[in-house]
Amino acid sequence: MMRSMRRLWIWLTILLATVLLVLVLNWQGILPFWSTGLPLVPGQARQINLPIALPKVNPDRLLADLKALEFNRYQEDDRQQARNYIVQALEAAGWTPQQQSFSGGVNLYAERTGTDPSLKPVLLGAHYDTVESSLGVDDNATGVATVLEAARLLGSQATPRTLQLIWFDLEEEGLLGSKAFVESLPPNSLEGAIVLDMVGYACETPGCQTYPSISLIRPPTDRGNFLAVIGDQGHADLLTGFLSQADLPQMLALSIPTLGGLAPDLVRSDHAPFWKKGIGAVLVTDTANFRNPHYHQPSDTLETIDPDFFTGSAQLVINAVARLLQS
Repeated sequence: MMRSMRRLWIWLTILLATVLLVLVLNWQGILPFWSTGLPLVPGQARQINLPIALPKVNPDRLLADLKALEFNRYQEDDRQQARNYIVQALEAAGWTPQQQSFSGGVNLYAERTGTDPSLKPVLLGAHYDTVESSLGVDDNATGVATVLEAARLLGSQATPRTLQLIWFDLEEEGLLGSKAFVESLPPNSLEGAIVLDMVGYACETPGCQTYPSISLIRPPTDRGNFLAVIGDQGHADLLTGFLSQADLPQMLALSIPTLGGLAPDLVRSDHAPFWKKGIGAVLVTDTANFRNPHYHQPSDTLETIDPDFFTGSAQLVINAVARLLQS
């Protein structure tokens, strides 16, 4: 009897300690969490309520970009073909692209200077390479096309902040392009980075959406009809540009501490090197293999993309970047 009571008290003590720990960590903003809207760390967010005109994306242009990039971009010759397309599109939009070469690959970079040199730039980027077996339309022609659309729509707009655009190479080989780029950055030279990786696939079948194995995340839905926006809690301001809108896809924001061991599935893309160096970054994604059965498969083609979801995702990104450039 005494032994049973002792075990009961031990389990009750453990349970109480766990509950108290969870409450404290949530209050301190340490635990990751999902929510509709913007889960920001209290006291760290600034509101962006500016009377700015948000440019509208062109669906036909976005889908034309996907069609032009619907080929395997694994070998160097194929990645060069993709670079040629990006450069031509940038030059047609009035930008002057530059190359950053690193061991085995080439990043493409462009910049439009803002009107206030005291403000740090906002970076928007996506990787353009693929794995060997895939045409990579969702992964990541959708990201490439969205950044190109930002170049066309925001290139001629005068904003306080400078807009920087980048297309990373060799993301699929271990984030090599983004690592090289981040290592080349001077200290405190960026307001933050918005990284796009797969933003064009949606599914409505119950159970088609899964989640990383993080017990503290309570799945809000089992349907893949939302865009995930994943930011680090130390730079919550970057999330304030992402605002829900009735005619666009639902947006679920996740704010996490930048500890890869806590959520390894959330540090698999080009935002991770920014986090590692203490630079604010947001990953925007349709959640990749947690939703899209064509992830890293030959079937990742244009016909598997949801055009309305992709167009809406691109609009959400353009809206957020436009707001952040004005802040």
